[in-house]
Amino acid sequence: MENQTFVTEFIILGFSTGENMQFFMFGIFSVIYTVSLVGNTLVFVVICHNSQLHTPMYFFLCHLSILDICYASSNVPHILGNLLLQRKTISFVGCGTQIYLYMALALTECVLLAVMSYDRYVAICHPLRYNVIMNWRVCTTMVTCSWTCGFLFGAIQVGLTLRLPFCSLNEVDHFFCELLAVLKLACADITINQTVIFTA
Repeated sequence: MENQTFVTEFIILGFSTGENMQFFMFGIFSVIYTVSLVGNTLVFVVICHNSQLHTPMYFFLCHLSILDICYASSNVPHILGNLLLQRKTISFVGCGTQIYLYMALALTECVLLAVMSYDRYVAICHPLRYNVIMNWRVCTTMVTCSWTCGFLFGAIQVGLTLRLPFCSLNEVDHFFCELLAVLKLACADITINQTVIFTA
């Protein structure tokens, strides 16, 4: 067994390219991130201001836009900073926060896409009963359950991950604190973590 130490920060290895390539990637990722933020914000604003779009499908789409803004903003700013900085570190707490947001938002998106699929199923297979089945109470409950499931799962994953002892090696072989890359650094059995990840 390797030496167990209290890890205070992780080193993000990220992209192992030359400095010029990192500036180029910074520019490309900045443009993509900006387009993503602007596009999702426009979708949100248009849906909110157009009363004809106040239907269940657009209600779910509005939440998906909010989710995509949060999802991109949980990792991309730190990735962009790492492309410009020489020392690419993140604190233990910062890494835990990134893992939490990444996992919570990922599961929320999966559940929300399943909810949107159900909405389309009802609209196609039961068009005459659509308004009765997909009333606002049902829609709000489904969206609330999506967000709740995602954030509970994120809390479980972070709790299971941060309790692990980490070896002296603290280099995350990824461009952000991705859960599986961080678990590889643990000095303990990670079977429970892997089981929870792949069953959720």
